[in-house]
Amino acid sequence: MIVSTPIQHCRDCGTAVVYRLPDDGDTRQRAVCPACGRVHYENPLNVVGTIPALPDGRVLLCRRAIEPRRGKWTLPAGFMELGETTAQGAARETDEEAGAQIVLGPLFSVLNVPRVGQVHLFYRADLLSEHLHPGHETLEADFFTEESLPWDELAFRTVRETLLRWFADRRVGQFGVHCVDIE
Repeated sequence: MIVSTPIQHCRDCGTAVVYRLPDDGDTRQRAVCPACGRVHYENPLNVVGTIPALPDGRVLLCRRAIEPRRGKWTLPAGFMELGETTAQGAARETDEEAGAQIVLGPLFSVLNVPRVGQVHLFYRADLLSEHLHPGHETLEADFFTEESLPWDELAFRTVRETLLRWFADRRVGQFGVHCVDIE
């Protein structure tokens, strides 16, 4: 079940849309404006974030001050904005949520969450210091080892799956890129 609100009116002219196969050969029903012909597409949202880590292997997590899952721990992440790359969005979210100074590393995980129409992308990041300045969406931010991490208090399965793979890769000394489908 995808969580979305069907498009009801044309974004160009305001006419009520109809759902049908477009005339361009598309094989999916789309919201089509009967007045101006504009085809409106509904696409997944990108969530971008980082796995900020200190040289000793502790990772930075933020306790959420907002819903959903207020009070639960997460990696710094959020919705990508128009006009930015996934890497820029991940760095921005890390600054906004944790006030952490990082050097952004390579892409680490891509998690498809079709049930809610999202794709989550996490980048590795090296923390430059332990000094943090959490923003208004964060109750607190702290550093955790694999053993001290509050696994039962994580906000999202995408965060859990990413952290499991990050710690596993760290143990063998080689980081890969992971693609995971979350049902």
